[in-house]
Formats: sequence, structure tokens, C-alpha cells
Amino acid sequence: MKVFAGKHSAKGVALITVMLIVALIAILATQMTARLQLQMQRTTNIASNQQAYWYAMGAEAFAKRVLIQSFADNAEVTHLGQIWAQGENTFPVDLGEITGEITDLNSCFNLNALRADDDDSNNIRNNGNVATKSPARAAFEELLIVMNIEGVGSFEAQYMADALTDWLDANSSISSSGGAEDNDYAAKAFPYLAANNYLASIGELRVVEHFTVNVINKLKDYACVLPNTNLNKINVNTIALDKPEILVAMLGISQNEATQALTARGEEGFKSVDEFFNLSELSKTKIPPEKKQQFAVTSEYFKLKTTASFNNSYFALNTIMKVDNKNNISVISRIIGRE
Repeated sequence: MKVFAGKHSAKGVALITVMLIVALIAILATQMTARLQLQMQRTTNIASNQQAYWYAMGAEAFAKRVLIQSFADNAEVTHLGQIWAQGENTFPVDLGEITGEITDLNSCFNLNALRADDDDSNNIRNNGNVATKSPARAAFEELLIVMNIEGVGSFEAQYMADALTDWLDANSSISSSGGAEDNDYAAKAFPYLAANNYLASIGELRVVEHFTVNVINKLKDYACVLPNTNLNKINVNTIALDKPEILVAMLGISQNEATQALTARGEEGFKSVDEFFNLSELSKTKIPPEKKQQFAVTSEYFKLKTTASFNNSYFALNTIMKVDNKNNISVISRIIGRE
């Protein structure tokens, strides 16, 4: 009887051992299968995202051709009747779609215009005296005021202009009472230094003294950033009809006069800057020559906002392009992701 019990006991142990081995193999096989599926899904996602990227790059190449065609038809004037200014368009492609929109960056105020030349820096430090401010600096302060942001008046506008001027200029001297430099930013809970260089995007204003989220969001409708240049030539033919505040700030005219001036330009815009300023709404106002010099009827900088999708993968691309005097298109910068 003892031998019989021992045989059954040994068989039971062997069976349990076999079952444990089978269970272990099953667990390993399940894990291997799950990892293989995960790796395959990752590979598929990467391939889909890469295809969406190339769709976006294709949109960029197409945008260049659109701009070249626009200026081949009329190189002397840039206006909203040209084929580049058709707004947002969506094109179906295999397993996805491409959405793109070209906008004129010369139709908005260039924030980098507040980066003063060396000769102008001393003038700006004169305690905010309006008589010594550059036209761009004065226009920026006025723009902040005419946007009707709650809590923003002339005092707040001057302080924001002071801080932005210090952020952009190449020196470490405070421009005026509202300015801020390395010592001010280094004293914060999370310290950093002033850029002392051009802005890369409007979002960079979040780390500039005195600027709030509300102000930045409002500025996005009226201002832009031209990379590595303080040029501020506004194309009177491409200013949006619902943005007369730009003319109000830069010319010192009323909003009604600005609206009438924009309405009077017609489908193909003004042929020259003189034609614009000869309008009855503007000719009766004594506009100084230095303010008139801030305007043009051609544009150099354009922005392409692209969103491409492929097989449930998405890719967003923002491209800034420049048109030279021979109508060649060059890419100045690319920003991946949504702004």
C-alpha cells in the first residue's frame, strides 16, 4: 500500500510540474505576442506619421508654386484677389487629407520691429518720451490700447513696450521704467535670462515681463513675428477688413477712417502707396512721412499653416517663406506642431 501511494504521489507531482511548465510557456507566449503586436503598431504609427509628414511637405511645395504663379501674373502688387489668398483649403489624398492656408505676414505688425538699431536705443531710454520713440515703438503702444483689452491703458502699454524692447535689444541696459533685463528674470522662482535677440514666435511673449495670456491671445490677431528682422512694412492691400486697428495704431487716424480706407481698395488693391494715401479719408489728415514709410503694396513674407492626416496619424507644420526680388521662394523657418 505504501508503494501504491508513492506511485500516485509521484504522478501527481509530475502532472503539476507539467502544468506549471505549460502555464509558464503560455504566459511567455502571450507576452511575446503582446510585445510583437505593440512593436508592429509602433512601426505602423511611425510609418503613418512619416507619410503624414511627407503630405505636409508636399503641401509646402505646392504653396511655393502657388506663390510663384501669383507673382508671375502680377509682380508689382500683392493683394487678396490673388490665388494664394483663397483661405483654408482641404484636399483628399489616399487614406487621409491635407489642409493648408497661406497668410501674408506683411499684413500684421512685426513684433521684432521693436528691436531698435544702436542709434535708436538711446532715444528709447529717454523715460518713454513719445517724441523720441520710433514709429514702430509708438505704433505698438497704440495698438495695445486700441485693441480694448481690459486693464490695459497707456501706462500698461508703455511698460509692455519697455519690456519687449529690452528683451529684443542686444544690450543689458534697461530702456525705461517698465523695462526688464537679466537681473529681473534671474530673480524669479524659475530663473532665466533675457533673450537679447529677435523673437522666434509670439508664444515667447509668455516669458516677457508684463505680458499676460489675455494680451498675448489678443495680439495674435494683429501681430506676427518675422524671423531675424526688424522690418515692419505693412501691405495696405492685405490687411484684413476686420482689423482696422492696425491702421489706427500706425497712422493715428480714427477707426471709421481706417475702415473706409480698407473698403476703398477694391478687389485688386492699390497700385501704389501714394494711391492709398491720396484717399480722401487720409489726405485730409496730416500724416508724417516717417509713418507713411511703414507701408507698401507688395509682400515678402508668407506663412503656410498645414495639417496633414494619414491613417489616423496627424502632422501639423507651420512654414514661413520669403519671396525675393526675383520671385524665388525660400523657406525661412519650419515649426512642427500646432501653435
